[in-house]
Amino acid sequence: SFNHFRSLQESLNQNFMLIVTHREVQREYNLNFSGSSTIQEVKRNVYDLTSIPVRHQLWEGWPPSATDDSMTLAVSGLTFPCHRLTVGRRSSPVQTREQSEEQCTDVHMVSDSDGDDFEDATEFGVDDGEMFGVASSAMRKSPMMPENAENEGDALLQFTAEFSSRYGDCHPVYFIGSLEAAFQEAFYGKARDRKLLAIYLHHDESVLTNVFCSQMLCAESIVSYLSQNFITWAWDMTKEANRARFLTMCTRHFGSVVAQTIRTQKTDQFPLFLIIMGKRSSNEVLNVIQGNTTVDELMMRLMAAMEIFSAQQQEDIKDEDEREARENVKREQDEAYRISLEADRAKREAQEREMAEQFRLEQIRKEQEEEREAIRLSLEQSLPPEPKEESTESVSKLRIRTPSGEFFERRFLASSKLQVVFDFVASKGYPWEEYKLLGTFPKRDVSK
Repeated sequence: SFNHFRSLQESLNQNFMLIVTHREVQREYNLNFSGSSTIQEVKRNVYDLTSIPVRHQLWEGWPPSATDDSMTLAVSGLTFPCHRLTVGRRSSPVQTREQSEEQCTDVHMVSDSDGDDFEDATEFGVDDGEMFGVASSAMRKSPMMPENAENEGDALLQFTAEFSSRYGDCHPVYFIGSLEAAFQEAFYGKARDRKLLAIYLHHDESVLTNVFCSQMLCAESIVSYLSQNFITWAWDMTKEANRARFLTMCTRHFGSVVAQTIRTQKTDQFPLFLIIMGKRSSNEVLNVIQGNTTVDELMMRLMAAMEIFSAQQQEDIKDEDEREARENVKREQDEAYRISLEADRAKREAQEREMAEQFRLEQIRKEQEEEREAIRLSLEQSLPPEPKEESTESVSKLRIRTPSGEFFERRFLASSKLQVVFDFVASKGYPWEEYKLLGTFPKRDVSK
């Protein structure tokens, strides 16, 4: 029916959490699978984790309805959302002497371990190259990075593209650029904006890589937590040239001890996840997480690093705020001092301008007075002599009152022109351009 079809579609889209216990070592793995994954895919993933070939896996906990490895988890009858399973290695039966003798005559005889690899390889239909130990990932996948990655930004672009093609788009956002640029982005901004740096070291030849990438790095909780709190940078250690380049970077940035720690990691301990915190004097490696881990353990390590980082960040924020407050006070004091200096300078310039203007006006006044005095003396010298009282000619005696109340008297020949009177008055400091000469009765302006 339609409802049954819709229910099946929903089951295929659901995610199942399989809690798988490895019986021999009592190790537990939390694995996420979509409902559309097959039982066969689960067993192959478990082979990557435990190194138990699929045909030697002895399981407990599969529901009775899970009768075929090609079945999807959605229709296998698993408990949703979590289902517990146990896996162990199936013990091989003791060979009889006849069987041994028979095998000795077989020219195609292989050892037990080779037989496992051979049977597993043929069981899943891979080619002869993989069957005889050639790394399958290298044969069927493009490399994560160019073999000798000179430009780190270009190498990270290829890494991100290849990672997405292998494991899907739900993965950490890898920083595109050099390791130094990643440091700059994570550590050297304002204290409130700083983050931890996570360095993912990939290795295609490790049996843990596919499970770590698909189950750990692509888990939504891990992707979300990394994006909020970390700058994530990646490097591929598969090729020797790239491995050597990273160890050189590691020695330069973290010291020889950390570089030696990474150098001594075996291939099957990869991938590695380094958590770095920036400090004032040097960068500190808080944690080196190996590939053999679980989502919960990885999350716990990330959160523990964040706790250390947050405590340091709060101190840095406090120091930065105090430093900014001091700098603000100093800036305000410097600005107040600058304004005071500017005001003093403006006041001094205004005083200098005023003094210069006064000096200029004084010079003009002196020049005008000197000019007036020169004119006055000239007029005084050019006046005709004052006639005597007993002169035979007709004489007029004029009495002139100044605006200050002072009187001048002088005799003039009746035949003299009125200009002589004006010149006389001007010679006393009252030029006719500035003063009027008024008659007393009848009152009239004789200057006109």
